[in-house]
Amino acid sequence: MSSQHQPVPFTADDYRARMTRAAESAAAAGLAGVLVAPGPDLVHLTGYQPTAITERLTVLVLTAGQDPVLVVPTLEAPDAEKAVGAPALTLRDWTDGKDPYAVTAPLLGAQGRFGISDNAWAMHLLGLQQLLPGTSYASLTEVLPMLRAVKDAHELDRLAAAGAAADATYEEILKVRFSGRKETEVAADLARLLTEFGHSQVDFTVVGSGPNGANPHHEAGDRTIEQGDMVVLDFGGLKHGYGSDTSRTVHVGEPTPEEQRVHDIVREAQAAGCNAVRPGVACQEIDRAARAVITEFGYGERFIHRTGHGIGVTTHEPPYMIEGEELPLVPGMCFSVEPGIYLPGRFGVRIEDIVTVTEDGGRRLNATARELAIVE
Repeated sequence: MSSQHQPVPFTADDYRARMTRAAESAAAAGLAGVLVAPGPDLVHLTGYQPTAITERLTVLVLTAGQDPVLVVPTLEAPDAEKAVGAPALTLRDWTDGKDPYAVTAPLLGAQGRFGISDNAWAMHLLGLQQLLPGTSYASLTEVLPMLRAVKDAHELDRLAAAGAAADATYEEILKVRFSGRKETEVAADLARLLTEFGHSQVDFTVVGSGPNGANPHHEAGDRTIEQGDMVVLDFGGLKHGYGSDTSRTVHVGEPTPEEQRVHDIVREAQAAGCNAVRPGVACQEIDRAARAVITEFGYGERFIHRTGHGIGVTTHEPPYMIEGEELPLVPGMCFSVEPGIYLPGRFGVRIEDIVTVTEDGGRRLNATARELAIVE
């Protein structure tokens, strides 16, 4: 998919189907319903994103067998009515001076356990609990971790477009000078390129040179990149509303035999993780496959994070490729595979692709070379 390709627009029917699946999944999990606050869950289910998230209550109420209802402040109702998914739900507005919880409570009933968005405000949850002491609530990540995990064909197209844009960014960043420049300068190049290739939002531009590369979440600092540095690049954001996230590690000038060896080990581990992807396999098996390679070569204690995370309307979301996660992979899931080795005070290496589960295996959404690239 070219960086200029426009994705197929989502329709009200797409959002209706998502809300129906969410309500049915909640019922199957023994929940009375789902409460969705402004944020990625609301965008995914309705296409609606308030222009500003304030103290005024906005919440989508989904219960099996009932039409979806979006409770919104009256002054924001016109914007909500414009959302693509609005025809698939009922709007119920409330005005300043009225009790929004009294408007919402009858939609829930006096009893039941509800899933609620992780990012819901505590004041709203407490307001509902005060009116409905017979209800209880649990995080959607805990009770419905698959809510956004399985992507349809149009979502996969958007993720592929975002991945292609990240790939194009990497190809261009290899052409810039690293030596003698600050990490922040290279990070600015990455952000500019992501935008040029169609990203509407840049979420992170990690540039970890030399010893900074041994910190997986080092973003970019004032350190001047030097000849002989290993440099971890990890960058991504949103294009067409869906995420990109890729990592490659480059070297300024020729690497030492040890640096090349460590990079080769990570590349082998990353391939093992990707090759383990297929329907029915538990998420933890992807972590185990990548980690086994690094452990075999004696660097197990230097792989200090999970192997991957889901991606969709946010760059980090369930499912997680981590020991103990027994959720089975399902066609349409998308997640990162990003093992690394981190040697404190010296350097780090990480290689990352986004992978989607297919009917008989997995497909990488990033296609740039994974060999150690030499930069100037």
